[in-house]
Amino acid sequence: MATDPGALRIGEFSRRVGVSPDLLRAWERRYGLLRPLRSPGGFRLYTDDDAARVSRMRRALADGLSAAQAARIALEPEGEPPAEGLLDAAADRLFVAIERYDEAAVHAVLDETLTAFGLETALRALILPTLVRIGLAWHNGELEISHEHFASNLIRGRLLALARLWSRGDGPLALLAAPPGEAHDINLLAFGLVLRSHGWRIIFLGANTPVATLTHTADTTTPALIVLATFDPTLLEAQSTTLRRLAKTVPLLIAGPGIQPSLAAKLGARLYEGDLISTAARIAHDHQRG
Repeated sequence: MATDPGALRIGEFSRRVGVSPDLLRAWERRYGLLRPLRSPGGFRLYTDDDAARVSRMRRALADGLSAAQAARIALEPEGEPPAEGLLDAAADRLFVAIERYDEAAVHAVLDETLTAFGLETALRALILPTLVRIGLAWHNGELEISHEHFASNLIRGRLLALARLWSRGDGPLALLAAPPGEAHDINLLAFGLVLRSHGWRIIFLGANTPVATLTHTADTTTPALIVLATFDPTLLEAQSTTLRRLAKTVPLLIAGPGIQPSLAAKLGARLYEGDLISTAARIAHDHQRG
């Protein structure tokens, strides 16, 4: 018998969560995602807890997981801290797989971690830290440059696979690029994936993008936001005149280590400091607030 005065029948609940009644019924039947109450007349009534599980399901599906994997994540109690020991073990396994050039093992670790923890945690606690660890090991002579290339290309390809069709939808559009001379774009890919999981659409131009190309694309697509990320602030400084003009027409975000607020002010851009994963979530939150 229903005891929640805020519980909704399937039609109202469907409109609230943005999922069709047929799909909601399928998720309830196949995965036990919904746990409706019963009204005195025998109608199913759906609660805030059901809505939270639907939201987690949609986020996991947007991350590129299968429906079954997404449902397992959605059914986990919300707010539980990640199992740090499991993530540490996964990081060690991933490092060893890269050390051995074991592509199958790399994908296995990524599959398990994405399924167990979701995209944001996998990026923040496993993928990006492992790439940093690989880079440091190469710098210290503990690994070969081939290990760094193997890891970067394999993980970049995996993230691009998750990014498939991320320009579709009706959310705000973000245009992502790395400036001329910047060859690294995995962090930018990660940023775009997290922003996509919050409902944004993404156009990704990637590494070493000419500013003329960036400007033309912005003129053609009218994005809500342009994001430029680099490890070398001088690459932005070299394009300051053009970027300053661009920032007058479209909000421009610059991100990356070593970028000073003075450069952001010079370009007329916003500077988000810290890791790009947190930045993406913060942008989505700020945009929702208007």
